[in-house]
Amino acid sequence: MPPPQSTPLPPPEQLRAALARDGFVRIPHAFSPEDLARFRTAAQHAAARARAGQWPFVRTVPKQFPPWPVSEATTEGIWGMQHLLHPSMADEDRRVFAESYFGDTMVAAVTALLDCKRGDLVMELYNMLVCPPKDFALRWHRDDIGPDVPPDIELERLQEPMMHAQWNLALYPDSSLVVVPGSHRRSRTEKERNADPFEDNMPGQMTACMEPGDIVFYNNNILHRGVYDRKSERMTLHGTMGLQGADPARSRNILQHGIGDWAGECDFSDLPGEMATLGREMQGRLIGMGRGKDVGFSQQE
Repeated sequence: MPPPQSTPLPPPEQLRAALARDGFVRIPHAFSPEDLARFRTAAQHAAARARAGQWPFVRTVPKQFPPWPVSEATTEGIWGMQHLLHPSMADEDRRVFAESYFGDTMVAAVTALLDCKRGDLVMELYNMLVCPPKDFALRWHRDDIGPDVPPDIELERLQEPMMHAQWNLALYPDSSLVVVPGSHRRSRTEKERNADPFEDNMPGQMTACMEPGDIVFYNNNILHRGVYDRKSERMTLHGTMGLQGADPARSRNILQHGIGDWAGECDFSDLPGEMATLGREMQGRLIGMGRGKDVGFSQQE
């Protein structure tokens, strides 16, 4: 049986309804086998460099949140690498990553989900999640709401309007993301608050299974975790795009990763057609958020 070709995006209203209801939505076969082949080649080059200790922006085992001790990349291993659009990325690989980020498929999906125009978008993070050298799991969390926040404040934060889109784009089969559907619309239950951080059977949990070329968009404050199997190849592009006018909490969530230190050095002039213009415009809006010195971190561990 031939591999599936890319498929048209579902109607915007359908995408928004699913994301609002469940806290995540999967777009199957969003990219063609030809696109996937290019993305995989760039990802393999980048991952090999990071695992060899030749890339300073990595997520090291067993730490879940930034900052990560880069010195442990070759001893403990990595479960992700940061800043795929960084100007020191190998030129061809950086161009491929940029095309997957600023290209029509991703931008069309993001603008549909956020019900916005291309001119509203802000360049944010683009990273890659990879299989570590040992089995590894993240604890249950919301990306920007800490575990000790009381229920009333938690609910207040969850009711804030969506000012960004966050996604996983699978280059290989991926069953790492585990979510509790609908948990982005309510405070945690007492059971969720008191559960073991690595609970394997959280009530209502499900695995967001992905095939190569699938994109899963999810609300970053849905209750979720990652479970990584060292025996399964994993290269999943993990990105975010924002909207102009984000609040300070959103700015901290992005700038805490150090992107403000190098965003101004990016040159997207080698991208094809309107992609180059869009890249420069989105880059400018990110730079307008500031460099992020002393913003602190969204989570502590």
